[in-house]
Amino acid sequence: MKKYLTFLWDCFRLSFVGDWRYHLWMTILTVVTLGGLYAYCQQLVYGLVTTGMTDQVSWGLYIANFTYLVGLAAAAAMLVIPVYIYRNLHLHDVVIFGELLAVAVILMCLLFVTVDLGRPDRFLHLFLRFNFPMSMLTWDVIALNGYLLLNLHICGYLIYCAYCGRQPSAVFYVPFVFVAIAWAVSIHTVTAFLYVGLGGRPFWNSAIIAPRFLASAFAAGPAFIILTLQIVRRYTSHRISDDALLTLRRIVQVALLINLFLLVCELFTEFYTDSAHVASARYLYFGLGGRDALVPWIWTAVGMNVVATTCFMLPASRSLGTLNAACVLAIVAIWIEKGMGLIVPAFIPTPLGEIVEYVPTLHEIMICLGIWAFGLLVYTIFVRVSVPVLAGQVTYEKRLRRAAAESA
Repeated sequence: MKKYLTFLWDCFRLSFVGDWRYHLWMTILTVVTLGGLYAYCQQLVYGLVTTGMTDQVSWGLYIANFTYLVGLAAAAAMLVIPVYIYRNLHLHDVVIFGELLAVAVILMCLLFVTVDLGRPDRFLHLFLRFNFPMSMLTWDVIALNGYLLLNLHICGYLIYCAYCGRQPSAVFYVPFVFVAIAWAVSIHTVTAFLYVGLGGRPFWNSAIIAPRFLASAFAAGPAFIILTLQIVRRYTSHRISDDALLTLRRIVQVALLINLFLLVCELFTEFYTDSAHVASARYLYFGLGGRDALVPWIWTAVGMNVVATTCFMLPASRSLGTLNAACVLAIVAIWIEKGMGLIVPAFIPTPLGEIVEYVPTLHEIMICLGIWAFGLLVYTIFVRVSVPVLAGQVTYEKRLRRAAAESA
């Protein structure tokens, strides 16, 4: 127990150690997080009237971010599968960063669900009337929290073993890794089923929603990890090879192609067959009744998707400059397409034929920025702590030697 408490104390101490750039970055994230907290306090006092949501459009920016981030969390499996199933040596030393990202992102998901509730104290009702297995919401609660605990255990155990200077026992983490792989697929599938199961929203009543969720997740997630690994490589002593980045590039390349293909299939089904939910799709892509707030956004996302996919298919994407640009395009495009482009149109028009557009307020934007800043803050601390521990620079044995030298 003493060793474990010492480990926690050293982790806490390491989170405050860094150069001026680290402290500036952490200060910016802290200020933005506090700004989001202030906006959320205003929402608690005055209610959801501070948001752009209405009786007609009851889900907005919060749930859009939640949907996107669930996919980002699931993308950790795209590092785990090559390492533990295909024995890819290039990704072996960086897989921990994908798992740490999953922890930080799931925390963000839970925060977005919390702020979407007008009365977060009523969370208790979910557990008092835990309608399992009939309610998809209870499945989602189990999937998200289970995935969080799995990744916390895996990351915590590996980092703690490195701190103690011993080899991790496969019995205590490898089975959890394989469970986490299946769980990663399930969290996004269950979230997709949560939408698909709402019969009153025809825009979501499509069997292709779950495959699209997975394809977009396995594109945006590794793209985000490619960018974060380069930052880790530049500002820490952790060695990350270009081969690891190029392996992730191939994953994004295939996932983007599948995502674009599924998008074309969805559009063909909507507009050629004139299906039941073509009104929502028409609003999203062309506007409806003179209302077209999302039209420029979705066509920007489509354009970015096409350009990003083309860039990834070209040999030029092997260079880091082109690769980074393509990753940014893919991340932004999928955020628009899978966030606002998926959530809001399902409510327009309403079952009564009303067309009520949704525009997020400044309060909503501040809260969202605050949660994103908090997630980046947590992930930065995770990386700051894990790199020196995994490199053997901070260990329990070195701490004992230092303490003995100081006492002498």
